[in-house]
Amino acid sequence: MIKIDMPSTDIVITKNRQLGEKGEPVLSSVYGFTDYMKLPRDKSGIYMFFNNKDELLFVGKARKLRHRIRKNFEDQVSAIKNHRDEVYSIAVCFVEEPLDREIYETYIINNLRARYNVDKVFYK
Repeated sequence: MIKIDMPSTDIVITKNRQLGEKGEPVLSSVYGFTDYMKLPRDKSGIYMFFNNKDELLFVGKARKLRHRIRKNFEDQVSAIKNHRDEVYSIAVCFVEEPLDREIYETYIINNLRARYNVDKVFYK
């Protein structure tokens, strides 16, 4: 039997509704994630969306994490398009190898039972 360990989380960003002081420029945000720019442009890996109760909502993989995570909040075909407001935090694990990303994504979806992933589900 193959033993798979969860990859370690490298970055976690949390929804933040900062208004700032009067006269300050408006903070850039994507659905309330003001520290979105902490995600590197050129890193590959796995991303996980959690709600405010720390329940796993969705797991995905990407060659370019920042671009793909942003697309989940902008796309009309995203798997979470009707549930974007539920996302409270985003956890990111850097994984460079494509096959490793595929394995980890499937493992996390089934082990932590991601609510809105419909493909790669074996526990139903």
